[in-house]
Amino acid sequence: MRLKIVVLGTGYWGKNLLRNVDSLGCLYGFCDTSEAARKTYGGLYPSARTYDDPGTVFADPEVDAVMIATPAVTHGELARKAILSGKHVFVEKPLCLDLDEARALTELSLEKGVTLMVGHLLLYHPAFVALREFVRAGGIGDIRYIYSNRASLGKIRTEESALWSFAPHDISMILNLIGTLPEDVQSRGNGFITPQIADVCLTSLSFKGGVGAHIFVSWLHPYKDHKLVIVGSTGMAVFDDVAKGGEKLLVWPHQVTTGERQLPPSVDRAQAKPIPYDAEAEPLRQECEHFIRSAESGSKPVSDGEEAERVLQVLAAAQASMERGGASVACDAATLKSLSAQPLKVGGLDEGN
Repeated sequence: MRLKIVVLGTGYWGKNLLRNVDSLGCLYGFCDTSEAARKTYGGLYPSARTYDDPGTVFADPEVDAVMIATPAVTHGELARKAILSGKHVFVEKPLCLDLDEARALTELSLEKGVTLMVGHLLLYHPAFVALREFVRAGGIGDIRYIYSNRASLGKIRTEESALWSFAPHDISMILNLIGTLPEDVQSRGNGFITPQIADVCLTSLSFKGGVGAHIFVSWLHPYKDHKLVIVGSTGMAVFDDVAKGGEKLLVWPHQVTTGERQLPPSVDRAQAKPIPYDAEAEPLRQECEHFIRSAESGSKPVSDGEEAERVLQVLAAAQASMERGGASVACDAATLKSLSAQPLKVGGLDEGN
């Protein structure tokens, strides 16, 4: 029998988890404190059990796993209770809002022998998977620089910054490509709508060996722009999640030749070529399948607790830098702990992706 999953939260993103888990034959039930939501989704999924309290889900011995899509301020506590009850756990990003809590959750999941996976969705996007394999195979040579844009007009939050709402996806992709944490982080943000809440944010990451990256996020942008650009020593690749069809994933095999003696460098421009990938596969379905396989087989998820910790570590450094006017902040646990004795306070993040 397949994994029996209960989805906690049926809001903006939870409804998408419901749809995918049901299509994969693993939906055992769902939980929501809203009576209206329970009635709505009970009608859509009549064979699923309904719960009005997460505690009853954790106490149900028939439940194998939970998928948490509630407001982010609740993620840590719900994940902890689920792990203690012996359930496999999938948590929408972020895992929690505090580095120490994230480490404790990872250790607890290992102690209890259950899967802990975080919803860094783009790591499972077929275009990104193809891009990662292309880069790792030397398709653009050595990585020199990465930049990402994640911008749109709205949804405007009033409790958390654009950094915490948008950047986790880009951070997870960049760390996955480079394979290590940055040495230091600089971040600046501007809040125009709600005081102290950054609507626009630019974060720079500096890695060992001179590799750099920057992340621009904004919900005050005239159009939707979700783009990851990787500059390599022998080419450049672009993952444009807004583009259609074969334009979504392209490589430009441009060549830049260093000039000899007094000659300037020369640029040999080339035509863009598509990188093939499965354009029909839904990223969220791929992510849900990965969680189910990991929980059923005991294999390590790509976005496990340790990966979530690394993303939180970069977010913490960026937050600390922003609070210090863009000062460079070392991205190591000891420095971050010394900068803030209290858990990160970023407000009540909206649930969803």
